[in-house]
Amino acid sequence: MKMGITYRLFFLILCATGLAILFFLLIMWWNINRGFYQYLGTIEQKKLAQVAGDLGKKYEQQGNWNFLKYAPPRWTPDDAMPFPEPQMNRPPLPPPDKKGPDHNPSVGLRFNESRPPVPPNPFVILNVDKKPVYGSYPPNEEINLQPIVIRGSIVGYVGILSPKHFPRPMQANFLSRQKLALVLGALGVVLIVILLSFPLARRIVKPIRAMAAATHDIASGKFTTRVPVSSTDELGQLARDFNTMALTLEKHEKERRQWVADISHELRTPVAVLQGEIEALLDGIRNVTPGTIRSLHAETLRLKRLVEDLYQLSLSDLGALNYHKENLDPVEALRNSIESYRAEFDRKGIALKEKIDNRTKAVCFADKERLRQLFANLLENSLRYTDARGVLEIEAKITGGFIMIKFQDSPPGVSPEGLERLFDRFYRVEESRSRESGGAGLGLSISRKIVEAHEGVISAHPSPLGGLLIRIGIPLSGEHQ
Repeated sequence: MKMGITYRLFFLILCATGLAILFFLLIMWWNINRGFYQYLGTIEQKKLAQVAGDLGKKYEQQGNWNFLKYAPPRWTPDDAMPFPEPQMNRPPLPPPDKKGPDHNPSVGLRFNESRPPVPPNPFVILNVDKKPVYGSYPPNEEINLQPIVIRGSIVGYVGILSPKHFPRPMQANFLSRQKLALVLGALGVVLIVILLSFPLARRIVKPIRAMAAATHDIASGKFTTRVPVSSTDELGQLARDFNTMALTLEKHEKERRQWVADISHELRTPVAVLQGEIEALLDGIRNVTPGTIRSLHAETLRLKRLVEDLYQLSLSDLGALNYHKENLDPVEALRNSIESYRAEFDRKGIALKEKIDNRTKAVCFADKERLRQLFANLLENSLRYTDARGVLEIEAKITGGFIMIKFQDSPPGVSPEGLERLFDRFYRVEESRSRESGGAGLGLSISRKIVEAHEGVISAHPSPLGGLLIRIGIPLSGEHQ
């Protein structure tokens, strides 16, 4: 069975915490042992001076270390004297060895077997040559030795082993209780982690699960799906970005569907007109006359223009629209476009005014044919929508590294809502306007694509003359003087 992300995260938190607790437990275990025995050793080392003095007195009385055979030192915390008092029936001391007071090979590790056993003794007593005469210590362990001095001469040394070699019951019980408390504390922490990590893992994974389900819905085409934003951390930011992505996809899907519907609607009208007229000719309802042929030709041109506009937009969206740019004067292209439309404006009774200084010279890196297409679209737009006996003013001037071109006409104007959508595809300010006079609503969309391809800006505003103001800014070339 595949383990879910909740359980993976739970076990990950648990394992990481368990390893940290184990490491901490081992360090504390080692530190308790080391610190506790160091503390005991420090306390007991302070009594060595008294023990050395007592041993010196015994040595001075006996003349050698043979007394350790029947009266070894015994270490208890409350003893003022580490040697037991001699008993009345104790056997007499053996005579001193003629070889010297310190020579006694049987002294050191052996005790009189007739005496009762004694607890382990931590003392180590060395003679003046630092050879053991009582007790022993591991060769790899260093101990502090206190010299035994009699009348200014050192006769031996006394040391005490580490308390870890002879733990007393009370000390051992205390150390065991501390270790038990440490282990119980570590187990308690592990238990708390187990109780807290699983709900925490579920809480962390919950928004991820929600986004996974929402992603599945988006993949299935449900672009209205959103995920709740419940935090301000990285997961919250991810949820906000996901909602933004879903909103963008929903918008694009609506635009795509609207795009398909609009194309179908725009193509259906000229095709229906052509079909009706051709069928009328075939059925003999209408005669083949030059007027009929001109009507069919006009519908064919309108259909061709619509298809060409759609083709231009599709190429622009794909980034495949060809531009042959060179350094040129856009004002010259603007004047040529104005002259080509002047007769049309005169025929409709619209005054065409130029506010272009003849001294205005600009150099832009642009495509001449695309600029002519841009200006033609704007002139055609004003020609179609401006009322008769109106006016169109065209202005061009250089401002801040741009050649600014304005097209402003007289009524009718455009509402603020219409200004925001004026460059959308197939958008018409008046939905009831006929396609013959209003076109398909693609001219301004193509104009925006052309301006953006030249790294310029285009915007729509209310005109001071009461109609529409189109403002265009095209950056100047580096060669412009």
